[in-house]
Amino acid sequence: MQLREFMHAGSFTILVAGFLYFFVSTMVWLMIGALAPLIAREFSLSASERGLMVAVPILAGALVRLPLGIAADSFGAKRIALAGISATIVPLIAGWLFGRTLAEVYLIGILLGVAGGSFAVAFPLVSRCYPPHYQGLAMGIVGAGYLGAAVAKFSGPRVAEWVGWHGTLGLAIIPVFMVLVLFLRLPKPKTHTPPPHNLRQYLRVLKARDAWWFNLFYMTSFGGFVGLATFLPLFFYDQYGLSPVSAGNFAAGCIAAASLLRPIGGWLADQVGGMRMLFALFAALGVLSLALAQLPPLDWFVFMVFTIMALLGMANGAVFQLVPQRFSQEIGIVTGIVGATGALGGFFLPALLGLSKDMSGSYGAGFALFGILCCLCMTLAAYAQKNWNRVTIAFPGPTNASD
Repeated sequence: MQLREFMHAGSFTILVAGFLYFFVSTMVWLMIGALAPLIAREFSLSASERGLMVAVPILAGALVRLPLGIAADSFGAKRIALAGISATIVPLIAGWLFGRTLAEVYLIGILLGVAGGSFAVAFPLVSRCYPPHYQGLAMGIVGAGYLGAAVAKFSGPRVAEWVGWHGTLGLAIIPVFMVLVLFLRLPKPKTHTPPPHNLRQYLRVLKARDAWWFNLFYMTSFGGFVGLATFLPLFFYDQYGLSPVSAGNFAAGCIAAASLLRPIGGWLADQVGGMRMLFALFAALGVLSLALAQLPPLDWFVFMVFTIMALLGMANGAVFQLVPQRFSQEIGIVTGIVGATGALGGFFLPALLGLSKDMSGSYGAGFALFGILCCLCMTLAAYAQKNWNRVTIAFPGPTNASD
């Protein structure tokens, strides 16, 4: 593949816009997690309460992705993107001016879930601009916008040292507003948009077994990614006694690795096939996660979690290399369904880790359960791959599609 060919295969302007939309959305979506050590200290939260606090925006994001996916298919991804960006500004204002009680913090986290629904908008916006053989790379580039989460983890605690965590949420309005202006000036994408369907027609995709494979794999890969990305600042702060800034630095490095490797995962999936990629990645993730459950010294833990996050980023890219090809006419709704399931995984992991700490006195059991889930996904990927080759996806189910 030549870069010049890729640049002319679709719309570079739409690709950049999708990346920036994803970037600022994930930045504000996980901002509570970046500021969690400071908020937890202010409200004297237990481990379970801390886990729930950072997981609430993830759950809210999962709940809005399905309706946003339907809306993106029905009204156009650009229009829904504009609505999503505008709605994202509201909880940032609320966090800036209010958030004086824990209940208000939870409410702000719920409202930030709108930003978490960006997956259901950014991916179909870009996907329809590129041919099938470039889907993995294009989706990977958009997914690399998760660097916004790394920026949140790195800069959030630093800015909060100067203006407090309320002021940090207020300052986040600036980049969000800039992307809003960009989308207002963005030309209408010259792509074919499938005619809108009613809800019953959309939900028919749930009868396809392929969709449930994607749900399980993405719940594990993206759920693990976003769950760790959200919880790592709290984990480093609590387990290893790091300052909020130092904890944010480590978390930002891990998130950046996963974000930058997502396009590579998508590109490799274009070359060798998404299912083969997932089998190999889940095998490595299972082994590393079980080793992580031993809670080794800080240096070794950072090395292993850095590797795990990188592999999770590649797995995310591999899943979304498969989705647009199997469901080319229902990209928005399937992206919403798969993304919502992935976010649910991201909600459960921080809550599980916090509960593990409170019940057993250690985070190890939570990491071990995640490792077992990765091993299960590896086994299922091997089973699905029996009837699959580089040309055809033949998942156990009623339908086939090209890879």
